[in-house]
Amino acid sequence: MDERYDTYCAIDPLFYDSPTNTTARTTGWAAADRPVPEGWRREPNDDWLIYGPVDGTLPQQGWKVHVSAGLDNAARVLDRVYDYCVPRGLPFKFLRGPRMLLLRNAKYARRGSSGKFVTVYPRDEAELELVCKELAELLDGEPGPYILSDLRYGAGPVYVRYGGFAARYCLSEDGQVVPAIADGDGTLVPDRRDPVFHVPDWVTLPDFLAPHLAARNATSTTDLPYRIEKVIHFSNGGGLYVGRDTRTDTEVVLKEGRPYAGLDAAGTDAVTRLRREGEMLRRLADVTRVPRVHDEFTLGDHHFLAMEFIEGRPLNRVLVERYPLTDADATPADLADYTDWALSIHRQVEAAVDAIHRHDVVYGDLHLFNVMVRPDDTVALVDFEVAAPVAEARRPGLRNQGFAAPRDRTGFAVDRYALACLRLALFLPLTQVLRLVPAKAAHLAAVIAANFPVPPGFLDEAVREITGVPGPAAQPTDAAATDTPAAQPTAQLTDTAAAQLTDTAAADPFAAFDAGRDGWPALRSTLAGAILATATPDRDDRLFPGDIEQFRAGGLNLGHGAAGVLLALAATGAGRFPDHEEWLVRRALNPPSGSRPGFYDGLHGVAFALEHLDRRQQALDVLDLCLRQPWEDLNHDLVSGLSGVALNLAEFAGRTGETGLRDAAWRAADLVATQIEAPDTDGPVSGGRHPWAGLTRGHTGPALLFLRLYELTGDAAQLDRAATALRRDLRRCVVRPDGAMEVDEGWRTMPYLAHGSVGIGLVLDQYLAHRPDEEFDRAAAAIRRAARSPLYVQSGLFAGRAGIIAYLANRLRLADADRTDSDRTVADRRELDAQVRRLAWHALPYRGHLAFPGEQLLRLSMDLATGTAGVLLALGAARHDEPVRLPFLAPLTGATKLPSRPRG
Repeated sequence: MDERYDTYCAIDPLFYDSPTNTTARTTGWAAADRPVPEGWRREPNDDWLIYGPVDGTLPQQGWKVHVSAGLDNAARVLDRVYDYCVPRGLPFKFLRGPRMLLLRNAKYARRGSSGKFVTVYPRDEAELELVCKELAELLDGEPGPYILSDLRYGAGPVYVRYGGFAARYCLSEDGQVVPAIADGDGTLVPDRRDPVFHVPDWVTLPDFLAPHLAARNATSTTDLPYRIEKVIHFSNGGGLYVGRDTRTDTEVVLKEGRPYAGLDAAGTDAVTRLRREGEMLRRLADVTRVPRVHDEFTLGDHHFLAMEFIEGRPLNRVLVERYPLTDADATPADLADYTDWALSIHRQVEAAVDAIHRHDVVYGDLHLFNVMVRPDDTVALVDFEVAAPVAEARRPGLRNQGFAAPRDRTGFAVDRYALACLRLALFLPLTQVLRLVPAKAAHLAAVIAANFPVPPGFLDEAVREITGVPGPAAQPTDAAATDTPAAQPTAQLTDTAAAQLTDTAAADPFAAFDAGRDGWPALRSTLAGAILATATPDRDDRLFPGDIEQFRAGGLNLGHGAAGVLLALAATGAGRFPDHEEWLVRRALNPPSGSRPGFYDGLHGVAFALEHLDRRQQALDVLDLCLRQPWEDLNHDLVSGLSGVALNLAEFAGRTGETGLRDAAWRAADLVATQIEAPDTDGPVSGGRHPWAGLTRGHTGPALLFLRLYELTGDAAQLDRAATALRRDLRRCVVRPDGAMEVDEGWRTMPYLAHGSVGIGLVLDQYLAHRPDEEFDRAAAAIRRAARSPLYVQSGLFAGRAGIIAYLANRLRLADADRTDSDRTVADRRELDAQVRRLAWHALPYRGHLAFPGEQLLRLSMDLATGTAGVLLALGAARHDEPVRLPFLAPLTGATKLPSRPRG
């Protein structure tokens, strides 16, 4: 699970949303309600309220002071800092309110920014020293979380870091727009915000800070009787490590708790939960399948719990390896063997939970990650930090959304609900959607029964427990709560929100998925209806709710913004919506600072969408904004980089005949060629610290560019470059035991459109239409096998089943163009129909329509990359009479062909 999504679940029960966009705009601090001091200005900016003298000036970067605080003392700390800064003319900012402070210090908050409550901006190093000294005295004794990115001044809540004051941006090594500072030569470089104190190479640490740096470095683990051997996991609450007791050579697990950090929904910090965990584990000491407590100790102000090391792996990892429904060739015997194993796992977990209940303890955090499976397939339960005596009737402050009980469940019912979800998740790991629509449990149970030989009563009991209504045909509850999966304030599903998730009027709302082309009009209508029902034209940051990325890259772009949604609606015949297009135009022509130039994540994609919405002049105006940016420093990829830029410029050059755009297209293409000519010396793994493979971030994007240029020019050198680029991505693929080729990410393999193998397969198939290649033929056939899986955990276009559908539809378009109807083509048509039918597994009712969950399945999404618009586009590719494709997956349009090089 990607913990970044937790924060964006805290505001709206149905959609991902930024805490700064709705109720979090209220402050809750008395200091913020004071009149703005005379001669000062106040400006809201994202999470912050910024105060400064009207005529004040600051350098663009320097040493800044951060002050931390806990929830209990934050208002008092803020009052003191406010009263200190205003008379001295010191600019400062602070988090808007208690909600934002909790979210910033939550368990899965970003470790590099956690703890920062107030920021003060001294004008020079002399003022820095004075501010640190006086604030430390003023705030002596005030507690607060340690700010990991900073150097602590003394023993209080005052910290310092060198960084940017002004909003400046540059491109990171991977082509992302990031906050910037100037290095010693004046060149903008990324302003590092790692969870480790760092002084830039060209900056000298002020002398008065040297003792504080020495004090920081004096704390070490050398005097402990434990040796840390491996990091299991980091969160904002602390680390989880495999260690060894050097006195006995016993292997242990060390769990760390940071004071005032890692807050849960109740505001409880990691240290408090760690102490409770120790208490509960001692209370359960005679329960088998529960780890024993080995020791408790402190290091500095961090607390540690040493526990029994359980040899095994989390159930979610074991399930991925054993699960048969990802293999289209799984036999009835395979399904039966897996069913026996899964039932055995559930019986053991249920027995462990029953034993815990006999000690009058609620476990409270049962999910796939907290069940350890030993090599002999016996299980143990781990992570008891939210366990509590049943008499306390306390709801867990941390939850996994795929297993979190509604708010009407308390005590042992919390665990019974999670056990019911486990019954379904072992066979169909989609239980995250049940927090949105509990009645979906009956549908998931029906899918399981159709694919696995599971005893009927096993599933019926799960449905009854999840829905709270007898029988498998339960309906959504009006007052269910959508709890956040981690340490967040609960976004409760109000009666209004629950009503939006009522079922459609049709007797079988999913029938259209199984109706072939005859079902297309109904599918288009229901998906478009859901999309349009979510529009928020009164907001500036986004028009349609989508992935959390829209709050980082902006709500305008193709991948996650309005441009992609409006393009999908128009391309599939769902209609044009002038008011929404005007919303997009107004904001694209006046983009916020830091807007990206890329194709899927920036303004180039907006220009593309406007051109295809018959708004050429406005498209050209946006394109002109793109060309004014320093785009030549971008990387090679399709999402953010030069491949997307070059393709877009070439498309516009062909459509308009403008030589300036043609010349810019070739300049971008030449830069991409230079980048891919560098030797590929990295290992054969994709992502992380390695180069990405795939269509959007890998070398398949450049391959697509060179393929399109070859079609325009007939220059065989472009086809050679496409082949080179494709081979780089194929080097990062592996063939699974079932014969399917997928991208290798080291710890998992990926079949999907954006970062997986079918995106590579899309371009491979188009390459092979121009030039035969035996290696590519074999790879294309193996990638085709990756598109046969009955289960894809997500439904989206970039990383889910919709992308598989788009890939299969593209293969059929190529076959239709060649007028072939081979056995392979017949198989593709059959597989395409099956994948369309299975989209119903993810479909959820919304205001009388159907919509789809986004990334992580925690909220509905309407965007192109992850949500309902992407599903609509993929269905259009499969069912619409007119060709529907992702941009540039067909030859570039326009009457004017590009010459092989610009003249002059």
